[in-house]
Amino acid sequence: MIGEAGPNAAFRNNAAGRRPDRRRQSPRGVNDLMSQFTLVLMLLGAAILMFALNRPRMDVVAIIMMVALPMTGAVTMGETLMGFADPNIILIAALFVIGEGLVRTGVAQRLGDWLTARAGASEARLIFLLMLIVAGMGSFMSSTGVVAIFIPIVLRIAFKMRIPAGRLMMPLSMAALISGMMTLVATAPNLVVHAELIRQGHEGFGFFSFTPFGVPILALAILYVLFARRFLAPGAAAAPPARASLAQWAEEYDLAGREKRLRVAPDSPFVGRRLDSLDLRASAGVNIVAIERFGRFGRKLLQPKATTALEANDALLLDILSDSLDIQAFARANGLIEIPGSKGWFADASQEIGMAQIIVPPTSRLLGQTLTSARFRTVYDLAVIGMKHGSKAVPQGVIHEPLRAGDTLLAVGPWRAIRRLADERRDLVLLDLPAESDEAAPAGRRAPLAIAVVALVIGLMVTGAVPNVQAALIGCLLLGLFRCIDMAGAYRSIHWQSLVLIVGMLPFSLALQRTGGVDLAAGALLDLVGVAEPRFVLAAIFAATALLGMFISNTATAVLMAPVALAVASALGASPYPFALTVALAASTAFMTPVSSPVNTLVVGPGDYRFFDFVRIGTPFAFVAMLTTVILVPILLPF
Repeated sequence: MIGEAGPNAAFRNNAAGRRPDRRRQSPRGVNDLMSQFTLVLMLLGAAILMFALNRPRMDVVAIIMMVALPMTGAVTMGETLMGFADPNIILIAALFVIGEGLVRTGVAQRLGDWLTARAGASEARLIFLLMLIVAGMGSFMSSTGVVAIFIPIVLRIAFKMRIPAGRLMMPLSMAALISGMMTLVATAPNLVVHAELIRQGHEGFGFFSFTPFGVPILALAILYVLFARRFLAPGAAAAPPARASLAQWAEEYDLAGREKRLRVAPDSPFVGRRLDSLDLRASAGVNIVAIERFGRFGRKLLQPKATTALEANDALLLDILSDSLDIQAFARANGLIEIPGSKGWFADASQEIGMAQIIVPPTSRLLGQTLTSARFRTVYDLAVIGMKHGSKAVPQGVIHEPLRAGDTLLAVGPWRAIRRLADERRDLVLLDLPAESDEAAPAGRRAPLAIAVVALVIGLMVTGAVPNVQAALIGCLLLGLFRCIDMAGAYRSIHWQSLVLIVGMLPFSLALQRTGGVDLAAGALLDLVGVAEPRFVLAAIFAATALLGMFISNTATAVLMAPVALAVASALGASPYPFALTVALAASTAFMTPVSSPVNTLVVGPGDYRFFDFVRIGTPFAFVAMLTTVILVPILLPF
């Protein structure tokens, strides 16, 4: 799939390697062209210098270039702004929205939990699994899209494991780039080289022709990252959560030991009974926080209501209000089975069940009432499990305690009910939320729909039934239709800084082509390596493609270098396939700068990277990839 910036029409016209005939141009025209070329090179050098110094911000540098490039005469202002209409820019923005949909429905959280559980306490195992999954997904869909989807997942994992995000973001981008070396449709340069082979009368590559080369490079990348990660965010420590956690609140309000989980046996007298008829709060001194029910599509948590009827095998999440209750005797008498709970106060249900600290203001109409007489749970869909008069926690029996001005209540219930409380001002004031609120999935029940939408988008991309950008936009519309994401969340999810950076750098490829700079470099390479030993020729083609890809899009690089590589093969009397494949592999070796590929650009902010972080880590592995290619390609594709 096309995840990188698409080729310009000018590059398409130049695909056959034809260079403009400067002999027919007037001296004045040649001088004007050279002046433009010099100015474009100066601007490119200035941009690289500002990127390296990290002053100003990268997106500001991109805007400066968008303003300055038209002044050289090489491109017009309209052509400079055409990047905003590039389908791949819209694709990236749409994939940010799809990624946010996976976060809001809890899919990203569950995938992150799965990765964390499989990795345990091992950062090395985590990196191995992360790179393997990302490379696998990127083999069949946009690598840029995979990164956009995985950024929130990786940020959550980094926070949960207390490791710097910078230790994981570059492995993420490297795996996404290497995914372009796995299949024919993994990235645009593969399709460009494939099309050039067919245009010149050869058979194209098969769907898995790239896999024997991509798999070894991925394996080497994992080993390399496990060694080089020590140089990413050295000495940085994960910041502790700025707010208290659920576990801390449970300790502060003396809730330890009050949470119990009982399963309703099939022969229990509770089966079929409504909660209002049981009235467990009054009869037994227990408060039902939630009901865990297992159905055909897995586990779901139900909010307890008076009309809720219990079913066999329901699990009751209870808060014990009475310290005199014998929970074992209560369970035996009512056909209930005690089951182990999670560490902390129902920590395993924190995606659906939240807590909030609420203060009772002097203007509240609840003053002097108890929680029972105020029908607190009925009105607010929340149960109060803790109370403080001033700084002193009230012992068990809070539901019968009259409310005073300044009382702090610890309420528990669905996150949506807690968020609704934020609009309340007169009777209650939302004081604080726990750290887990940042990770809660407000549309958790719609996770199957979000997964189905993403599967549809991937299917449309793999089959090519519609253009990639159209497939992604269809996904965005469906996520909105199924209420997996709202419009405000969709706009917030788009990383505008990254999009501006990509758009701002796109015009350089057209400017360099127009002024003859790209043709000059390609011609010099052809003259230099035309008579060398084939393996050295492959190395030179790889190096030229990778270096050129540092400054222009890798798709445009492939459009330029593919005909050059095939011309070199023809001059040597060799098979065109090893040379064409080398161009495709080198075009995906964009590890060396943050602007080499949108994949790198996306992780700059979340990983808190500087320009030279990519130079330090990416350049050595680019040499590893080149050496692997030069060794493997002639073996599997003989000259």
